[in-house]
Amino acid sequence: MPRPILATVHVPALSHNLETVAGMLSRSATVPRPSVWAVIKANAYGHGIEPAVEGFAQADGLAMLDLDEAVRCREHGWSGPLLLLEGFFEPADIEVLDHYRITTAIHCAEQLEMLEAGQVRHALDAFVKLNSGMHRLGFQPDQYRAAYRRALDLQAEGVLGAVGKMTHFARADDDPVETAGQLRVFAQVTEGLPGPVSVCNSAATLTEGLAAGVSGGEQWVRPGICLYGGSPFDERSAESMGLRPAMTLSSRLISTHTVPAGGAVGYGHCYVAERATRVGVVACGYADGYPRHAPTGTPITVEGVRTRVLGRVSMDMLVADLDPVPQARVGSPVVLWGEGGPSVDEVARPCGTIGYELLCAVAPRVPRRVQGAGAAPSSDEGP
Repeated sequence: MPRPILATVHVPALSHNLETVAGMLSRSATVPRPSVWAVIKANAYGHGIEPAVEGFAQADGLAMLDLDEAVRCREHGWSGPLLLLEGFFEPADIEVLDHYRITTAIHCAEQLEMLEAGQVRHALDAFVKLNSGMHRLGFQPDQYRAAYRRALDLQAEGVLGAVGKMTHFARADDDPVETAGQLRVFAQVTEGLPGPVSVCNSAATLTEGLAAGVSGGEQWVRPGICLYGGSPFDERSAESMGLRPAMTLSSRLISTHTVPAGGAVGYGHCYVAERATRVGVVACGYADGYPRHAPTGTPITVEGVRTRVLGRVSMDMLVADLDPVPQARVGSPVVLWGEGGPSVDEVARPCGTIGYELLCAVAPRVPRRVQGAGAAPSSDEGP
């Protein structure tokens, strides 16, 4: 039989989380609800492009980084808007954008130059990105309006269709003052410029009143991690916001025994038993994507009972404390994170990382199962 580890992607949970986020926006908005780009970058945060297309069938659009992933969305039947968050990288990409009707971000002068030198059969929709303070991608504030005028000239020439404005918040998860400052910069620099607006990531989308306070055109928000059942906040759990885990990483016990008092567990003997302790070996390790640096105490569930990881995680195995689970035996089910176990955020926190990384890091060798697939993809057209 195959090694007993499995990553299950729950398509109904994806749909539920999208509906939950849209409901939050509808309740907090003082204007029509913003349109939603469901962000599916990094292979839909490790969940798979095709399951995401189905789970987010009711999204207004899908946003990603990889051109091949955008093409896969079209091939899977998605006919609504697609947005490349980093835009395109070379002139040959423009032909693909044109053929598959893909919206692009424009964040640098070189992209404008490629568009000015190129030809398209159908005008491309675009968002021109402002660096409002994150200092990653985007035109500097003193360069932005000139770049936007160039985009509007391309619109007049039929190269671009709808032209919008976008930025990205650096600290929407933990610093409202900094976020308000970025929003002020965005409002000042883009004042009077036509077109739709996209500024809100997951944390900003879930911050009550923030999306409603954005003005300057039709608004598109860009939720990501929250759609997969993770939280962008340290102090607010996904469960408290009504979100469900969209991935469950599960395995089974492949061995059990008792470590005597004073006995040590695993490489480096990082855990020494204070008393005789029953332990179980789980078929999951860092080669499967589970973090090697997960310390003793990281939560895990065995037979539906919450317990903890002991000692250092190995390449293919880790050890669970079975004292709280006296009924556990070889073959007992284990949930590393997800439905029936700790949240991915609970696992990430003691590891000094974030749930995003763990979801994206599940290794190709882990078998996948898609649960509840079969939803019809969206046929909505976009801006």
